[in-house]
Amino acid sequence: MVFADPNSLLPPQAEKSVYQNHQNTPEDKGYRKFLSRLAEPLKERLPLYQNGLDFGCGPGPTLHLMLEEAQHTVSIYDPYFAPDRQVLRHKYDFVTCTEAIEHFYRPGREWQLLCQLLKDNGWLAIMTKLVINEAAFANWHYKNDPTHVSFFSRETFEYLAKRDGFSLEFIGQDVILMQKTSISDIKRLPN
Repeated sequence: MVFADPNSLLPPQAEKSVYQNHQNTPEDKGYRKFLSRLAEPLKERLPLYQNGLDFGCGPGPTLHLMLEEAQHTVSIYDPYFAPDRQVLRHKYDFVTCTEAIEHFYRPGREWQLLCQLLKDNGWLAIMTKLVINEAAFANWHYKNDPTHVSFFSRETFEYLAKRDGFSLEFIGQDVILMQKTSISDIKRLPN
């Protein structure tokens, strides 16, 4: 795992203004196709009528609609655009985190929150670009976005899965599906 120097993090208002420039909407077929890389394999693994959370949905929430079209109930959360923290008091059959985990300022704490939100046997579905190695990282365009501050590798997810009791699947280059086993015992850090 690679993370940015905490002194280089954007202040909240500057970070939010970057996200407000995103042009993703539910009507955008290209955006839906992009999200389908996570949605389709997740839907294949879920029974109907599951309850989920789209964590880090951004200014144009769309994935929750795609999953609702597949007969699931999905709440949304985003610290800037859907900040209702009440949704973080529930447990879910699945939690999605598409193109959001790289924005985590406190990845350890935020990872524990994601785990805590899942019911036993629940699915955590993540989409993010993965760090390959140090040499590739030096020339990687993805790290140049000032809001991208936490970068995960396959090895990071393998470690987290083993430590926290998840099965793990990599789908393509940037989709990670993890299923929480019933023996997981993740404890939330105090605020």
